[in-house]
Amino acid sequence: MKTTSWHHNGMLDGIKVLDLSRVLAGPCASMMLGDLGANVIKVEHPQQGDETRGWGPPFDQRGESAYFLSVNRNKLGITADLDDPEGMSLVRSLAGQADVLLENFRPGALARRGLTPSSLREENPGLVWCTITGFGDASDRPGYDFVVQAECGWMAVTGEPGGAPMKSGVAFADVMAGKDAVAAILAALVSRARSGMGRVVSVSLQASATAALVNVAQNVLVSGHDASRWGNSHPNLVPYQLFEAADRGVIIAVGSDAQWRACAGALGLDELGEDAALATNAGRLANRALVAGAIAERVRSDISSSWIAQLTEAGVPCGIVRTVTEALGAVEASPLTGVAPSLPGSVRLPPPLLGEHTAIVRDKGWHAFD
Repeated sequence: MKTTSWHHNGMLDGIKVLDLSRVLAGPCASMMLGDLGANVIKVEHPQQGDETRGWGPPFDQRGESAYFLSVNRNKLGITADLDDPEGMSLVRSLAGQADVLLENFRPGALARRGLTPSSLREENPGLVWCTITGFGDASDRPGYDFVVQAECGWMAVTGEPGGAPMKSGVAFADVMAGKDAVAAILAALVSRARSGMGRVVSVSLQASATAALVNVAQNVLVSGHDASRWGNSHPNLVPYQLFEAADRGVIIAVGSDAQWRACAGALGLDELGEDAALATNAGRLANRALVAGAIAERVRSDISSSWIAQLTEAGVPCGIVRTVTEALGAVEASPLTGVAPSLPGSVRLPPPLLGEHTAIVRDKGWHAFD
């Protein structure tokens, strides 16, 4: 993906986002806003920069970490020391004209430097200020995805039955908090369009992660029994798990009784498909070992492509277990700008080098995007 111009016609065209966040959740949120067309200026410390610039290897040929590159496209990058009057002056000037300020500082850190929502909104009443925390506005605990996954129940339900608790391979608590921040910011902008006034909104990794337990949480609330690890099986659906074909893993995900009958037919397990005791999901759940065992034995007898073809033709949700390299081969992706936006957006700017646009932003402010 090449960047040929800073000009664009995205849905957030003209919206100005001042990004004071670091690491993953905040930068992910500001990148998504940039993907949608917003003008984003990322502010970093002149010496340290965003911590993720050093989170590697891998690093690209310029020494930029893959981690940083993954969530920082579509931004101009400047450096400013918030403990220095000149740096704070620049940030306040940009904030005075911004539509959105996004930050994930520890509680009180910006206030001690005189940067607060109330002070900025006196000068800029339409400003939307979004704070991302680890454990809520009242907690000073640093928010790290791994800790949040542990404390919010995710690790307790991830991994093989009887095995050790396991974190997700992706920092999903951070990513979901970033997406929640985008939703909160967009809602605040809609509210501003109606009232003319900005909002202060807050998102936490803890709240995002706990809310994302969805059906797992509801199972516990309804049953009164704690959740457990199911590995690649599903607590509420059968069959809905990984099966090993002759060459690689195959996912079969039956979500209805009609799909079950189609599944049994596609696998040549007509006797199971006609068994009244297995006609409903509740019946299959009660006979999980019988159903899963029969399917596992059958699937082992042929290669994955054969089963995928037959199941797909029958309308049964299924798939193979791909590597990340295989998955990336099916989408638009770049070593510089990452995976193409999942939103209806575009890639316009590569991730900035540390302080790359400081001079032009000092000179032109938000007009640097013109």
